[in-house]
Amino acid sequence: MSTLLLTHPVCIEHEPPEGHPERPDRLRAIDKILANPHFDALEREEAPEGLREHVLLAHPEDYVARIEQAVPEEGLERIDEDTWMSPKSLEAAMRAVGASTRAVDAVFAGEADNAFCAVRPPGHHAEAARAMGFCLFSNAAIAALYANRVHGAARVAVIDFDVHHGNGTQDIFWSLPDAFYASTHEAPLFPGTGAMTETGVGNIVNAPLRAGDGSDHFREAMLSRVLPAADAFEPDFVIVSAGFDAHSRDPLASLNLTEEDFVWITLQLMELAYKHADGRLISVLEGGYDLRSLASSVGCHIQALIHGSGGGWEID
Repeated sequence: MSTLLLTHPVCIEHEPPEGHPERPDRLRAIDKILANPHFDALEREEAPEGLREHVLLAHPEDYVARIEQAVPEEGLERIDEDTWMSPKSLEAAMRAVGASTRAVDAVFAGEADNAFCAVRPPGHHAEAARAMGFCLFSNAAIAALYANRVHGAARVAVIDFDVHHGNGTQDIFWSLPDAFYASTHEAPLFPGTGAMTETGVGNIVNAPLRAGDGSDHFREAMLSRVLPAADAFEPDFVIVSAGFDAHSRDPLASLNLTEEDFVWITLQLMELAYKHADGRLISVLEGGYDLRSLASSVGCHIQALIHGSGGGWEID
C-alpha cells in the first residue's frame, strides 16, 4: 500500500496574529514527527499551486475576487472575527487547494493508494461565499467537485471528524444529491450548525456529540449514523476532513478522543473506500491545536493509511 504526502513550505508562511490557535507551529509539529524513519514509506511531493478554475468549482467568482483583493502587502488583514490574511496567505491557500486536487489525481491515476494533505489554512468552515473559522477556501469540497468534474466520480463522500462542524462543506453540498457530507462534532460549539435535522437533499448526515463525550459515544455515532449512511450512498471516492481537535488534550473543545479513535475511524473509512471506491481515499488536514496531540494523532492516522494499522508517536 502506498500513501502520498502533499505539503508545501509556504503553508507555514500563512501568519495569523500572535497567540492565534491556527498557527504555523501546527505544521512544524507534523513535519517533525513525519521526519521519523518510521514514516520512510511515505511518498512525498511538494503541493502544486491550485488553479483558480478549480476554486471556482466551489466558490463564486465575486467571493474569490474579494479574497484575492484582501491580501495585504504587509501586516495582517482581518477577514472575519477569527480569520486573518498575511502577505503569503493566498499562496498558502492555493497550495492547499493544489494539494487536494493533486491528491485526487494521484489516487485516480493509481500513483498512490491514498493521500494525506498536510496543509493550512484549513477549509471546512469556508462557505461558498464566506470565509470564517480560520478558513478561506473549502479544500475538501473543492477536491470532491474536482473528482466529479475531472475524473467522473459520480458519488463523492466527505466524512468529517473534526470537533467543529464543517458548515462550509455542508453549505456547498447542500443541494447536490451526488455529494455526501457527514460529520461528528461537539455541540453546542462553534460554528453553531450541524444539528441532526440539517439534511440537505438527503445527502447530509450530522451526528452531534456532547461536551465530555469520549470514545464510546464517538464510535457509536459513527457506527449508528455516519457509516451506515455513507455505505448506503455507495461513494466512488472518499475524502476525509481530518481534524484532530476532538482529542482530549485540545484546548478549543471538550471531547475526549484518543489516537486510537483516529486510527479506528481511519480504518473504517478505508474499509468503506475499498468496498465502494476501489480504495480511493484522500485525507485533508483540518483542525487540531494542541501540538503534541496533533502530531501524534496525525502520525497514527498516516500509519493507518500506510499499513492498515496505527502506532503511537510522540514529539519532544
